[in-house]
Amino acid sequence: MPPETYQFTYLALFQDILLGVAGMILILIFHGTSINWVLMRFERMTAANLANQEYHWVFLHFYFSFSFIALIHIAEVLLWAAFIYQANLLKDGVEAILFAGSCYTTLGFVEDILPNGWKSLAFFISFSGLFSLAWTTSIMIGMTNTYRETWKLKNHVTKL
Repeated sequence: MPPETYQFTYLALFQDILLGVAGMILILIFHGTSINWVLMRFERMTAANLANQEYHWVFLHFYFSFSFIALIHIAEVLLWAAFIYQANLLKDGVEAILFAGSCYTTLGFVEDILPNGWKSLAFFISFSGLFSLAWTTSIMIGMTNTYRETWKLKNHVTKL
């Protein structure tokens, strides 16, 4: 292989890594900002509801928060897909969404369809998904504990 090809390959890989890391950081900032907003709202609203013994509202906030968190993850897949599509890496928007979703969830149901020089982008999409889903899990555990304690208060249960 001629030296120019090696240089081009390394340059393409460097570009892929640089943009992959930048995309991953932006997704994680978006995720952190969004999910922390949902959590702070949930805690603020449920504290007021618990003080007034409005248990049904706590349950409602819980389900709305979980739904909003799911929408945050969908938005993150769409952000990756928009990047892929706008960078002309894939010509079809639906294909970009399916690829981003496949990588983000790490299910891998779509083949590696990115052009040469962009193959490692799938890793960064997957990494952002793994971190985001782990972060979400920790948030949801706390919210589920609040839900459980509220249920116990509403039903006058002291031990389970």
